[in-house]
Amino acid sequence: MKDPFMEALGFSVRHLGPGEAVVAGVVRAEHLNLHGTAHGGFLYALADSAFALASNSRGPAVALSCRMDYFRPLFLGARVEAKAVEVNLSRRTATYRVELVSEGKLVALFTGTVFRLGGDDVPAGTGNPSQGEA
Repeated sequence: MKDPFMEALGFSVRHLGPGEAVVAGVVRAEHLNLHGTAHGGFLYALADSAFALASNSRGPAVALSCRMDYFRPLFLGARVEAKAVEVNLSRRTATYRVELVSEGKLVALFTGTVFRLGGDDVPAGTGNPSQGEA
């Protein structure tokens, strides 16, 4: 799956599976804010990329809502991974938790919900006991 925006930011896909994704990046000089730390937009884009890959692994989906909390600064050269996991899946929506981790520490937390365009039945074995619509 080619994504020009991810390529422009230097992101790489480390893992992609049903309802999950890991995307990695390195903080470069052009990613810094006026404080000399990673810009929040860079971190958001990294999390959003993992979210998009994980949610679209179930079929076409578009974002309904997203939230991000920032916990620690990252500096030039820092390696960071965004690890997206599905926390709820229904016929019409799905919600994902994305943890941004650097050197084993939680840097930021992103949560996002998508609208599933296909409306396919929930796949068996997803860990979601409710098969009803959201």
